[in-house]
Amino acid sequence: MENNNNYCVIMSGGIGSRFWPFSREARPKQFLDFFGTGRSLIRMTYDRFRKILPAENIFIVTNKDYVDLISEELPELNSCQILAEPMRRNTAPCIAFATYHINALNPNANIVVAPSDHLILKEDEFLSVIKKAYQFVSKNPILLTLGIRPSRPETGYGYIQMSEEKIDGMTKVKVFTEKPNIDLAKVFYESGEFLWNSGIFIWNVKAIFESFRKHLPEIANRFDQGSEQFGTKNEMDFINENYPFCPNISIDYGIMEKADNVCVQAADFGWSDLGTWGSLHDVSEKDEFANAQLTPKAMFFDSSENIVALPKEKLVVIQGLDGYIVAESDNVLLICKKEEEQRIKQFVTDVKLKYGNEYI
Repeated sequence: MENNNNYCVIMSGGIGSRFWPFSREARPKQFLDFFGTGRSLIRMTYDRFRKILPAENIFIVTNKDYVDLISEELPELNSCQILAEPMRRNTAPCIAFATYHINALNPNANIVVAPSDHLILKEDEFLSVIKKAYQFVSKNPILLTLGIRPSRPETGYGYIQMSEEKIDGMTKVKVFTEKPNIDLAKVFYESGEFLWNSGIFIWNVKAIFESFRKHLPEIANRFDQGSEQFGTKNEMDFINENYPFCPNISIDYGIMEKADNVCVQAADFGWSDLGTWGSLHDVSEKDEFANAQLTPKAMFFDSSENIVALPKEKLVVIQGLDGYIVAESDNVLLICKKEEEQRIKQFVTDVKLKYGNEYI
């Protein structure tokens, strides 16, 4: 399915601090090979979409500091396919940047927006869902998102509540809900009305333009003023000058939660957002006591539910630990309860305050 109106935007500007110390500011998690396959997460994401899209229709939006890393990981990309943000401004400005760029090339574009660091275990099913989504948004002025059928009560994901209304086979969204506590997550799971929010979006360029102008005019008005600059040699000068004035806001808060033309496509293609060590533990191979090891040499005694990741030349022996993260990379060793891993971002902040950037 190589339709020249179909495009992909891969968002790859995050730091991935929840995966510290593996993920560092100089080389965030999207550039790491977590599973020993010889491919980083962004390489896997690009290869996945390349199966159904022309190479020239895939764009990466990243922070200016990671342009060289993108070029290393994806040397086949033309430099104009790497869109460099001068600073981090969350997903709404990032998506607007890519949308205006693609619109200058093709005002009839259908665009899928996807993070660079998700794991998809059933790629054929995923690509089938994406093809159906492209067809839908090419005919309907709808903002479409992919929702994952939950397999358990999960507090680490946002949720989407489905309505009973359908549009051309897709389900209208009733409401987006933030990450719930465990009791609410159980209610969501048992009701059958809720899906996990995958953070993958599909729309036609005209539909997303209209939504930006309606819900985030402070971004749309600024970019509209320089619309003739996009797709030209002056594009980056315009972005460098105007991007700092964009609000720091996510596409979820800025548009998806406000718009009334949002639908969700329910799917199950072996998805994980790999946002945390806990989510990596969930998808990793485990021994009979649910210990997962990303390091080749590990021995466990009286221990369960741990995830261990150390340099391959090291042997780790764990005794008497239950539910821990044990991770070493370069000059940092982290030992942290898995159930308290949300504190890792604060650990990173505290380390930076006390020791500077050496360990970040």
